[in-house]
Amino acid sequence: MDYTAKLDTAIDRLHEEGRYRTFIDIERRKGQYPHAVWTRSDGTERDITVWCGNDYLGMGQHPVVLSAMHDALDSTGAGSGGTRNISGTTIYHKRLESELADLHGKESALVFTSAYIANDATLSTLPRLFPGLIIYSDALNHASMIEGIRRNGGARRIFRHNDLEHLRELLAADDPDVPKLIAFESIYSMDGDFAPIEAICDLADEFNALTYIDEVHAVGMYGQRGGGVAERDRLMHRLDIINGTLAKAYGVMGGYIAASAKMCDAVRSYAPGFIFTTSLPPAVAAGAAASVSWLKSASDLREEHQTQAKILKTRLKAMGLPIIDHGSHIVPVIVGDPVHTKKLSDMLLEDFGIYVQPINFPTVPRGTERLRFTPSPVHGPDQMDKLIRAMDSLWSHCALNRAEMAG
Repeated sequence: MDYTAKLDTAIDRLHEEGRYRTFIDIERRKGQYPHAVWTRSDGTERDITVWCGNDYLGMGQHPVVLSAMHDALDSTGAGSGGTRNISGTTIYHKRLESELADLHGKESALVFTSAYIANDATLSTLPRLFPGLIIYSDALNHASMIEGIRRNGGARRIFRHNDLEHLRELLAADDPDVPKLIAFESIYSMDGDFAPIEAICDLADEFNALTYIDEVHAVGMYGQRGGGVAERDRLMHRLDIINGTLAKAYGVMGGYIAASAKMCDAVRSYAPGFIFTTSLPPAVAAGAAASVSWLKSASDLREEHQTQAKILKTRLKAMGLPIIDHGSHIVPVIVGDPVHTKKLSDMLLEDFGIYVQPINFPTVPRGTERLRFTPSPVHGPDQMDKLIRAMDSLWSHCALNRAEMAG
């Protein structure tokens, strides 16, 4: 067996399909986000504006967050020194979990090293807690949810995206006495569309199912205190398990679940992904707790964020570009071809100093390849104007159709 040749074949296939992913070497500068410095492969540097970052509110550079991290670093040092069970639980971890439980109106919260791990570990553990559990999963759920559900060894049903009738059919077809859980997201990150949360909760009540919602792209940005879409819609009390991230709107790192005290205790006690993983560094936990706390009273910043997204979508629509608009902060522009998408991304970066990563299969279905813009309150009018001019120029240059709106 020529293992190297097999690797070459696999990588060449990605190049041929236009799906090979490259890392852009950028250096963020404190206090200057979304501006950054891009280091080219030849070692030369270029000032750029980041338009695809998930630090949606610029909290990764906020003085409150940085101060908390500096204080914790000076007080405790760098790492946590162990798993949560073995010397890795500090006052900073407990403070963060308390802030998160309060954010979502739950009895408890459990912090993981990432939201991916939180989803994977929790969803793969639940069948051990509820033998015979059937999980009903939205077809467009994140890879972390899919992986956790796949690995748990239990029964699973996939319902068509946001299709309540299909979900009802699947629920009704199963034994009413078997434990059930419906897993879905509040905002789906590639199209930016919302789940029908209340209607899903109604079905859960009707069929005696638990509910599991991923609010990764909503926490910090929706709701009076940043609790997500469920808080905005006053539905948090109807959700059994809420998953969120600390690495997007909160600008730091980590993930979590918020639920009842017994649910969190059971996951804490049974999930290998929690038990055997070194805990977040205390400074990271401290920064995340400060960010969560500060954003609870930052409704003006959330409104400004939504305004920026509306402005960008309005201007792109006025140019006739095929964007998807479901009313969220996510702004996808559909290109529909991996090669063209990569070319547009490369030209925006090299010619205009605008960084937006191409989104190709398998992240999105073939034929829906796109550029996904994430405007923020720290993107000023000049950056917005430059982006619009660049897109107008390159769309014509690449001979792409200014077709009907994608959504």
